[in-house]
Amino acid sequence: MGFVALDVETANPDMSSICQIGIVRFEDGVPVETWSSLVNPKDWFDDMNVSIHGIEESDVRDAPDFKELYSELDRRVSGQVVAIHTAFDRNAISQASTRHGVRPPECSWLNTASVARRAWPEVAQKGYGLAPLAEKLGIKFEHHDAAEDARAAGMILVHAMAEMNLDLAGWMERIKRPINPNQTTSVAHDGNPDGALFGEVVVFTGALIMPRHEAAELASRAGCETADGVTKHTTLLVVGDQDIRMLNGHEKSSKHRKAEELIAKGKPIRILTETDFLSLVALR
Repeated sequence: MGFVALDVETANPDMSSICQIGIVRFEDGVPVETWSSLVNPKDWFDDMNVSIHGIEESDVRDAPDFKELYSELDRRVSGQVVAIHTAFDRNAISQASTRHGVRPPECSWLNTASVARRAWPEVAQKGYGLAPLAEKLGIKFEHHDAAEDARAAGMILVHAMAEMNLDLAGWMERIKRPINPNQTTSVAHDGNPDGALFGEVVVFTGALIMPRHEAAELASRAGCETADGVTKHTTLLVVGDQDIRMLNGHEKSSKHRKAEELIAKGKPIRILTETDFLSLVALR
């Protein structure tokens, strides 16, 4: 049974600002077709995002926008099992679809980070990021290119199928169950261990729509640990929507600037809008 793997890159912290899509089709555990396209997000480019993936506004000036690419995207993923590494790429497709007035593709999403946490006990708590897993499994790829990242995610799934002797249908069922089916202890307050965002350490900044304590509770249910300030342990910074829209990347908060300083030093911190955060924690 075949599947496709997908990855996106974004222009700024708004997940709908997709500037590159990569899709790799797998048959019998082998990548057989790769499709990739730059996307004009019709949005501003944050210097921090550019420093990660290297795609600049001038690179996409003549590229199609998401709506113009949608029919090709839909053709390639609808009705398929779509492997993604963490829930962020799924959320980006959903948010971009809403922004451009099209329905999200009808497919079955399979998070390969969650797969890895069930396949290899040593990465159940940490070490299940795309780059560490690829290194562990001997997968060579050029990180932060959408097609390359998609291929790496697909290969992680192929390795997991072999490791656990589970086919694609088996993994689609296994992913619905807790990492440790026999665990009966209560969920820790600092993060549901079976949540889609387990392992993320989130910090909030800016004017949020909801009270901070409510946002922290949602984060905990989704698996996140919450913290007051940005440190080397932070993995997610959630910025109020109006701060992103009003400032357009300028005059950022001290937390925002600290996160970017750490990103520049190689720390894997992702900056999100509040809307994207709420969408992520609602995913099942």
